[in-house]
Amino acid sequence: MRQMKLWMLAAILLCGVSCSTYSNGNANTEKEGQDSVDLVDVTGNFDFMPALDQYLVDSVGSHYAPGEMCIPCATIVACDQSTPDSVMVWGDFWVFNFNVAGDTLKTVSGGDHPGLMCLKKNAKGEFEVISFEQVEDGHGNLESAKRIFGDMYEAFHGINSDEETREEARSLCISRYVKAHNLPVKYYQDYGWPAKEIPEKLMRPKH
Repeated sequence: MRQMKLWMLAAILLCGVSCSTYSNGNANTEKEGQDSVDLVDVTGNFDFMPALDQYLVDSVGSHYAPGEMCIPCATIVACDQSTPDSVMVWGDFWVFNFNVAGDTLKTVSGGDHPGLMCLKKNAKGEFEVISFEQVEDGHGNLESAKRIFGDMYEAFHGINSDEETREEARSLCISRYVKAHNLPVKYYQDYGWPAKEIPEKLMRPKH
């Protein structure tokens, strides 16, 4: 059995836009004490993230009621980058479809799809998702989650079961998307709930 080189990245938020914050494969961070902090320092190369996020948009978000835009939000639990042309990514993967109404993103649909994604470089040297093993819904949820995440299950469960952290992750991903696409919006809103302000500063998750 080949040795696994496993980067434990519990509660580190990586969404498609956030990949631009990486330089030479390492996250840029601001010094402690400043008002805003970007992603935490980790070791590893995250050039697979655009492919992962595009997969979430095309192959997961497309199964929900469509909106004007689909925003992926991936919280990475761990990565196996022991081979240069492939990567295994365990994470809590969300998608959210929105419509724009004035200065507000209105949630149309979305959901959670935790599991294991396997990505491999194609002939062009670009990563693409070749398989996605998802945690089952309903009766098989716990058993499949423990099987897929293995020794990383507690790290996954700590992320997945923390509503406050999940909402912080979501607001961060929305903020990054809005900034990257220069959208003239200030709020996002789920049906039946008050609108929430989209944060201007990108804060480090609490974990």
